[in-house]
Amino acid sequence: MLDSNPFAELSAMIPAAAMQTYVVVMFLLVVGGTIADVIHKKSARYFFENAKKAKKAATQELSSGDRTSVLIRTVAEDVLTSAEFCNPRRRLAHLLTMYGFVAFVVTTVILIFGYPTSPDAPGILTLLWHLGALTVCVGGYWFWFFIRVDVVAEGNPWYRVIRADLFILSLLATTTFALLWSILQAAGAGGLTTLFFYLFILSSTVLFGGVLWSKFAHMFFKPAAAYQKRIAVADGSMDNLPPPADTPEKFGLGIKRELPNHY
Repeated sequence: MLDSNPFAELSAMIPAAAMQTYVVVMFLLVVGGTIADVIHKKSARYFFENAKKAKKAATQELSSGDRTSVLIRTVAEDVLTSAEFCNPRRRLAHLLTMYGFVAFVVTTVILIFGYPTSPDAPGILTLLWHLGALTVCVGGYWFWFFIRVDVVAEGNPWYRVIRADLFILSLLATTTFALLWSILQAAGAGGLTTLFFYLFILSSTVLFGGVLWSKFAHMFFKPAAAYQKRIAVADGSMDNLPPPADTPEKFGLGIKRELPNHY
């Protein structure tokens, strides 16, 4: 199963051009949803205004070499290794989900555009497609059932769902149904194969088409915010900016956050 191209057998029912068109439409939905999210939440305006304030408050001028160094550190630590997560379990679950998702999406695109009708696609591609989906499931389900909510402290069970959960739930559904579709197809399950294929398409449409209502666009804003923060630390502007609104103790209000008493 791991060395089989699930899209090759599908091409007998759905033309390769239709599969490729679907991928292009999903890409356009992500781009359009991200732009709409930026406009709706005014994220770009916030970043530019915050950058202007930081520049005025800077105590030293950074060279292009300094900025390049900050950029490299941001990519290496905040993007590639998610060093901002203090909880090692959450960090590992995030990395499994992130790299699994990247592998799954990239190999899907390569298989559909490069080998849409070929059952003899390179084994490494089909292996990465299956392993990518499986890795997302491992990291995602671990996060959802064991890390997302501290039931003892917050009293919120795993089945409590809010709109912000649309991304992780649709992602888990997409990779889970993709794996089940491939397994059933290899086993010649007939009707069940078709059912899980349609569930795979439905969940992936929700995943890529629901960017405006989920946290999908967050993955694009997060590196920019991390870079801006590192620049503010490097040029000294962070020390001269007002403290964040979520730290009222800095305003002398005497409010201090405490850990839950079960720790």
